[in-house]
This record gives sequence, C-alpha cells and structure tokens, in this order.
Amino acid sequence: MQALPTVKQLRHLIALAEHGHFGRAAHACHVTQSTLSASIKEIEDILRAALVDRTKRRVVMTPLGHATVARARRVIEALEALAQAAASGREPLSGLIRLGVIPTIGPFVLPRLLPKLRKLHPRLRLELVEDTTERLVPDLHAGKLDAVLLALPSALGNVERALLFDDRFHVALPPGHALAGYEALSPAEIRAESMLLLRDGHCLRDHALAACRVGRGRPLAALEATSLYTLIQMVDNGFGITLVPELAVAAGILRGTGIAVRPLDAPAAARKVALVWRKGTGRREEFKLLAERIRTMIRPTAVGRS
Repeated sequence: MQALPTVKQLRHLIALAEHGHFGRAAHACHVTQSTLSASIKEIEDILRAALVDRTKRRVVMTPLGHATVARARRVIEALEALAQAAASGREPLSGLIRLGVIPTIGPFVLPRLLPKLRKLHPRLRLELVEDTTERLVPDLHAGKLDAVLLALPSALGNVERALLFDDRFHVALPPGHALAGYEALSPAEIRAESMLLLRDGHCLRDHALAACRVGRGRPLAALEATSLYTLIQMVDNGFGITLVPELAVAAGILRGTGIAVRPLDAPAAARKVALVWRKGTGRREEFKLLAERIRTMIRPTAVGRS
C-alpha cells in the first residue's frame, strides 16, 4: 500500500506556504521549528518530490509545492466537513462555526443574536471574523470561514444563500437641515446634497449609490469614512448627508446626536441581509437552520422620526 501524508504533515505544509518562514509557521502550528522542518521533509520523502526551495533568507514553494498546498487545503476542508457533519447530525448547531460578518451588520446584529443563540444552542462555538465582503468571500471559498453574514447584492461566486430580511435605507440629515420637514425623501430630493460615503471596499458604499441612483457627475463630499460610526459623526457635524441602514438606526447609532432620519423612497432603497456558505458543503442543513435562527431572532425595527 502506498504511503500517504498525514493530516499533521498537510497542516504544516499549508502553514509554511502561508507564512513563508519555518519559524513563523512553526509558531502558528504550536510546534518547534525542528518538528515542522522534519514534517516537511517527511512529506517530500513520501511524495518523492521537492515541494520547497530553501534559501537563507526565505522559503519559496516549488510549482509542485503550490499545487500540493492547494490539494492539501481541499483535503483538510473535506476532513473538517466530515467531522462537522457528523457532529451536526448528532446535535444541530453544536461545535465550531467560523462565521464572517461585515462591519455594517456585525455591531448591530451580534449583541442581540449571540446571547439568544448561546441560550438555545449552548454547545455551539462561534468564531467571529469581522471584515469587508471583498475579503470575507475569498476566505469562505478558501475554507478559512464556514459561512458569512453579509449584504446583497454582491459578487459571491459559487455559494448558497439564505435571504434573512430587507434592511431599508434612511437618509441621515444634519441638525436643522431643511429636508427634515419631509415625511420621506426621494433620490431626486437629495440629489443636490453633498453625500458622505464609506471608503471604497465597503459594500454599503455601493448599495447607497445604487439606492440613490447615482451616476457620474453626482456631487460627493471630499471626506470619506472608514466606519459607519465615523460617518454618523461627520453628518452630525454638518459635513453632509448619508444613507444609514435601518438595522443601525434601530440599534441606537444616532443616540446622542442631533441627526434627523427620513425614509428613502426609492425602488432600491434597501439592502438584503443574507447568510451564505460554500455550495456542496456537508453542513448545508445546519447553515439553513442557523439562517432560520437569525431570521427569527433579528427582526428589523421600524424607525420613527427624530
């Protein structure tokens, strides 16, 4: 029978490819450098091929090494899915789920969601990663995350999705703004205003522009924010207006400000919050259950005038 690499050896090879350094890879794997080096040598002996070019200053994977790492990731992912599928079959929503969440959803959903999930599923361990959609989705496809809580529309690739709810946009106006006298605002009514946005890379920026039907020549403020909280402070200090999701308003993001909010009256005046996971995963039913839990536990709250 042909000798095969062990799971430990595959993990060590993946870590070396990710860190490009024996010492850092060993630290990430919680082993000594000599142990990791011996593990790499063992897998090369088993495969009878050089996977790593070793120099004094850096580690470079050979072409076969890169291909082997890609296969190793798929093997580890399949083994983890097998173990998790068995665990979820015994008890749904138990064990580890690595969940990505975007920063314009996480702070407004997780404080309400996590205590309820913990009470209902005490054996569930959520490992949370907050980042932008453009970073979380590649990590999902690479097997570093199991599912991602995000907003649509977005380019996601080969995933399954469960739509949770619509998150409507509201126009946030500086204190004393003339448009605060309106019951609701259309894109045409705010077109002449200076629109504050999140920096490129945040999907909320694209969703806001689409909701306002913004094209070229639209007056945008020179200032951009890196977080929704900073954006709110900029509006409160009179730098311009912005669109804010109902989730954030209902969670109290405007508390302590003089900002007025009015519903945006437009066909695309909402983003769709969804849970997505890799197509073909053995944990599909478990993620569908998680989506149903989120849908039940987190209901958007109507936002009143202020």
